[in-house]
Amino acid sequence: VERKETHSGVSLANGKEGKSLALKHHFLKHYRHAMSVYQKTLTLSCILLLCALSQGFVPLATTTTRSVPFGESSSSARFSIEPSKSGIEESFDNILDNIKVGYKKFQESRAAGYTFKQNAADALAGQYDVEAIQAELKELIGSAPCVMFTWERSPSCVQAVKYLNIAGATVKNVRLDDPWEKGNPLRAELGKMVGQSSVPSIFIDGQYVGGFDSGPTDEAPGILELAFKGTLRAKLEVAGALK
Repeated sequence: VERKETHSGVSLANGKEGKSLALKHHFLKHYRHAMSVYQKTLTLSCILLLCALSQGFVPLATTTTRSVPFGESSSSARFSIEPSKSGIEESFDNILDNIKVGYKKFQESRAAGYTFKQNAADALAGQYDVEAIQAELKELIGSAPCVMFTWERSPSCVQAVKYLNIAGATVKNVRLDDPWEKGNPLRAELGKMVGQSSVPSIFIDGQYVGGFDSGPTDEAPGILELAFKGTLRAKLEVAGALK
């Protein structure tokens, strides 16, 4: 009877077949690791680019006009757009500064032990007054019986809006993408507060209940699970959030 050995979780037969399987397993293991690193690197690059773009640019060109001499038709006046060297330099300085800040925030968030998604949210948020943003969040959460933080084009947000409307809820919708530079710090602090940086982020009677179909805890599993358990409408009713 041919003896078999277990190597890295794979049952291998002695001989060439076993060596071949071991090599394939070894290759796949390192390939998956390399792809994971590549995807995270690519994602971080995109995040840093968004950091650069999110704060806007100094204009790259200036518009000038030529005065019209007496007797000359105003229609002959010409407008010209001339590149501004100082404007271009300021724009690139602005880009580099935003990238540096974003990268620093990403590293600080990672060192603090937050998830990769939270690291990304912190990088996009850049520098902000933490206490002021936390106070604003507290005020927003308590401003209505049901408050939902959303992005307009997020599929999960669209679904959450749809089904809360079907449930008969009156919802205060706080857009985190209008404008982004105001919403990104709110999202970063919201993620740290509730343990999930994705949107939507839904609060009923001041209590976090998760997103649409997910949540970080059994107490906050998302409104879809609450609806299946038959507790969503009861929570909305107690909070006074039903129409």
